[in-house]
Amino acid sequence: MSKKYTVVIVDDHTLLSQAISSLVNGFDQFETLYTCKNGQEFIDKCKNEAFIPDLVLMDVNMPILNGIETTRQLKKEFPQIKVLALSVEENEETILKMLRAGAVGYLLKDTRKDILNNALIEVLEKGFYHTNSVSQLLIGSLHKEEQGACLKPREEEFLKLACSEMAYKEIAETMCLSPKTIEGYRDSVYEKLGIKNRIGLVLYAIKTGYFKP
Repeated sequence: MSKKYTVVIVDDHTLLSQAISSLVNGFDQFETLYTCKNGQEFIDKCKNEAFIPDLVLMDVNMPILNGIETTRQLKKEFPQIKVLALSVEENEETILKMLRAGAVGYLLKDTRKDILNNALIEVLEKGFYHTNSVSQLLIGSLHKEEQGACLKPREEEFLKLACSEMAYKEIAETMCLSPKTIEGYRDSVYEKLGIKNRIGLVLYAIKTGYFKP
């Protein structure tokens, strides 16, 4: 029997955590290593090499240390661990924060079993995963590298700044341009890359190397 990849579930809801654990154990290529109730508990366990998993399914809202801060720490201390967010939160700000922190995917908790399995596989094979509902909303381009080459230098500068936590007004000040000009850059980049919002900008930038969490 081939080696199974290990998964840790970090979620403060015990019953849900146990249910997800059972699902993972039912997948051919994966097994649950253990579960944790918050990010700090998980980071503490990772200090023992035997407890470092291949992937972690990370909740966002947790006590003591939330998913965003935990992901940020993991990126610095244990970059080999791939973080897949699993949350009820679907607002743009939360998704952006998780991506900037280093999550390689974002799933909602009402995700079907087969999609969860596929997500875990794609994270291992491709390095990232986003549900169709998220991906179609964010990135519509099938030729990202070719379209990315069409970005002008100032549009590339805008793209990189858009990956930060700056508001568009702050980006305008940094680039010494008017907010209206920045809106023009934003609309132009959206159109060229076939994306619809700022999350799409960040995903595109991560996948093409313009931005590294």
